[in-house]
Amino acid sequence: MRRRNWGFVLGGLLVALLLAGVVSNYASPHPDGLDSSLLKGCTVNAAGEITGGSCPGQQAKNHELSDSPLAGYGIRGVDNRFLSTGLSGVLGVLLTFALGGGLFRLARRHGPAGPAAPAGSGGGPAGEAGDTDPADAGRRAAHAG
Repeated sequence: MRRRNWGFVLGGLLVALLLAGVVSNYASPHPDGLDSSLLKGCTVNAAGEITGGSCPGQQAKNHELSDSPLAGYGIRGVDNRFLSTGLSGVLGVLLTFALGGGLFRLARRHGPAGPAAPAGSGGGPAGEAGDTDPADAGRRAAHAG
């Protein structure tokens, strides 16, 4: 990858880390519209627990991964909420970047052997298959002979 491309990639990574680590803490405390729509028709207390009424949210169950280290937009064991949210965002960005970078490297290694010149572009050596311009073929033949 050229030096200019690395600067662009690293700049994008820096912006993503800044957004995930700092700005994510200022996002809405109720970001998921699906969760809020499931509570319509129920009364909810300040802790977000259903106290009465009838709504689809009453049938909700915990997810299998709800006890995982990164569940709930934070890191389990980190008591500072601002730090926990920021660190989980940074960790998510780094994991995504590493996984994506690894997949792109694999795709690049196992991709085609080289770029193919479009037909008639004259980008390859003289007489290469794919040259369809008769004028170019005639000039090459006259120059070679």
